[in-house]
Order: sequence, then structure tokens, then C-alpha cells
Amino acid sequence: MKILLIGSGGREHALAWKIQSSPLCERLFIAPGNPGMASLGDLVPIQANAIDELARFAGDQKIDLAVIGPEVPLALGLTDALTEKKISAFGPSRAGAMLEADKVFSKKFMRQAGISTPEGRGFTTMRDALAYVESRTEPLVVKAAGLARGKGVVVCRDPVEALDAVRNIMEKKIFGAAGDAVVIEERLVGPEVSLLAFIDGRTAYLLDAAQDHKRIGENDTGPNTGGMGAFCPAPLLTEDLLRRVEREIIVPLLDTLTRHEIDYRGVVYAGLMLTAGGPKTLEFNCRFGDPETQPLLLRLQSDIVQAMLACIQRKLDRVTLRWDPRPALCVVLASEGYGYKPDDQITKGVPITGIDQAAALDHVRIFHAGTAMKDGRLVTAGGRVLNVCALGDDMAQARTRAYAAVEKIHFAGMQYRRDIGTRAGIG
Repeated sequence: MKILLIGSGGREHALAWKIQSSPLCERLFIAPGNPGMASLGDLVPIQANAIDELARFAGDQKIDLAVIGPEVPLALGLTDALTEKKISAFGPSRAGAMLEADKVFSKKFMRQAGISTPEGRGFTTMRDALAYVESRTEPLVVKAAGLARGKGVVVCRDPVEALDAVRNIMEKKIFGAAGDAVVIEERLVGPEVSLLAFIDGRTAYLLDAAQDHKRIGENDTGPNTGGMGAFCPAPLLTEDLLRRVEREIIVPLLDTLTRHEIDYRGVVYAGLMLTAGGPKTLEFNCRFGDPETQPLLLRLQSDIVQAMLACIQRKLDRVTLRWDPRPALCVVLASEGYGYKPDDQITKGVPITGIDQAAALDHVRIFHAGTAMKDGRLVTAGGRVLNVCALGDDMAQARTRAYAAVEKIHFAGMQYRRDIGTRAGIG
């Protein structure tokens, strides 16, 4: 098969690595990709949001399967454009991507589905949002309603912080057009876990759960980011809880998609909080999580291309995935200022050294998230730069191996969390 993978981050590097290993993959194109993916396929200089150009390229190359990594092309309707050309695409239509692209829609959808979610309301004007916050006394969460690359959430200790968050999002536009509307929710208490599921429009297949670390600083301090690390599996999501999540969240999701006549074929990401009252859904994403995908795919032993085709062909009920029983852990290496500065203000082009030495360590794999080549040297090209991943016989060993690899990598201003994995109960 000729396969086209869309995207350029760490998630897409992990997907490219797994897709390329499939016996079904004869040739892999990656648009636009990054230097770390160059050995896995043919890099194509088309940006992920260039919908018409990507659809035209797929048609010209007679692509058999397109795999859409990021949320933006999904929200822009890339799957719809590819389907019109009779090209199989792994990823929901524009209508399905609304689950992530519009948090106001998603909140209404969850209510209709009877899915337990934090109490909240959506607002399209700053005046109404501020008035609502002023009427509250409890801690709140303010979310940009549009796509903010995983960073459009402000967790507030009190309504005063929530007022500032509303102004920053809707007036100062710290998340750009994603903040044209906001959702304001009650602040819940409990640990968060991430659960991904393949969906073929009729059937859902739950993948192993992972746990993300969103805050920039250790002990969950500082601003939310796109994710500073993850580990898989997540011990907090026990078998009993997993069955409850399937029954109370995933099945109602699938039923409500059907009622809305949304033909969803791809992967859905459920961000869950495990509260004293049971699991609650914080958000749905319409694609693989980042960085949860990296340790997840490190453990996946089955052919991911076969699983993706089963989603597209409505044959997911025939799939049984195999997992490496060993846990995996991912540490994100980020540029100076990431988490505090807008992406366009982060210094790029900083030389990176030590990747080969880190990758040579046993059971370690490095995925590129924001890198580029400049004058023959590998340099930084974004906020999140590298994902350092490792497998271990237990979580403690996976963590030790990952951080040993981190110590061999250097670039000026490099920052990372030193407590990834401590939530797994390993100190």
C-alpha cells in the first residue's frame, strides 16, 4: 500500500515509525514531516493545513490510505476532501472533528449523550462571560472554545483569576482565534488519565490508558502546555473503572454520534478526571494524543495499519490488539520559554547535540517533535522539541532509562520536567 501520513510532530514521528514497520506499507509519504522522519519515508513539502494541495497530491500519487495526525486538517475537512477523491482516510470528517474544534458544541453533545462532564457554560461575548464569573464563588476552569494546540485551558484558583483568564483569552487573544468563544466550567478535583479508542462508526475498541503531564513545571505547577510527558499504562484506570468508562462514556458517545448522523471513523481521545463521584469527561479530541501516543505505540505489538483499515472498513469487531506488557514512559524536551511565551516568540534554530548517543541506549527511542535542519545541523524549530521514550520491566526502570537518555541531549535553554512517572507510584 501507498500511505500518506499528515503532520510533523512527535505524535506523527511515532505514527510514521509504527506505520513503516507494517508489512502492508510499501511506500510511506509524510507531509510535511520533520528530520527525524526522513529515514522512514518520503518527506513531502506540503503543510498539514493545505487541504486542497494534500488532496491533490493524494489523488496524483494514488494513495491507498491517508492517516491524518493533527487536529487542524481534520477540523478543516481533509477527510471529506480525500473521501470525495475515493481515498481511504483514517480520521473523522469535519463534522466529527467538531468534538474537539468547538468546545461549546462538545459540551452540548456530552449533555445530549448523558456523559458525565463538569458543569459549565459557553459564551461568545466577553461581557456575558465576565458577568457569569462574577456570579460564582467557587474555583473555575476557563477554556478557549476553539483549537489551541492543547494549551487553551486556564485552571483558576478563584473567580478573580477566572476574570483575568477571560480577558486574556477573549480580549488579549493569547490563544488567537481559538478564544473568540470560551467555555467556563467548575473546577474538579482528582487525577487525570487519557483513554484512546478506535471507532469504526459502529464499534469502539479501547486502547491501553495513559497519563499525561500538562503543566510546565514539576508537581503540576505553572501554565498548561500541550503535554510535558506521559506514561503508559496508567495504573489508576483499573479494569473495573475501564469497563465503567466504556459503559458510561464511550458507548453513549458512539450512540450519540450515530443519532447525529456523524460517520466517525478514526480514533477518539477522552480526557478523563477520576473524581470521588466517578470518572468525568473533561474533553474529547478527534486524533491521537500527544505525547500519550509515543509511549502507547512503543508498547503496541500489533499492525497499526491493519487496525486503521478495520476502522475505515467497519471491521473493528474482528480486531484484537497485542501489547508489550512492559510499561513505557516519555519525557518531553522543550525550548526555553515554552509554556510561558507564545510559539512565535520562542527562539528557534538552536543547535541540538547528543541524540545519537541517547538513541543508542537500550530500549530507548527518540521522536522528533519540533526540529529542523539548518546548514547541515539539527536545530530546534518549536516549543516542544524532542520526545525521549523508554521501555522498562517496570515503570521505575522505564523512567531511569528515559532520564539517562535525556542527560545525553543538549541544546541551549532546554527545559523538561524531572518528575514524569512519579504519579505511577514509583517515587
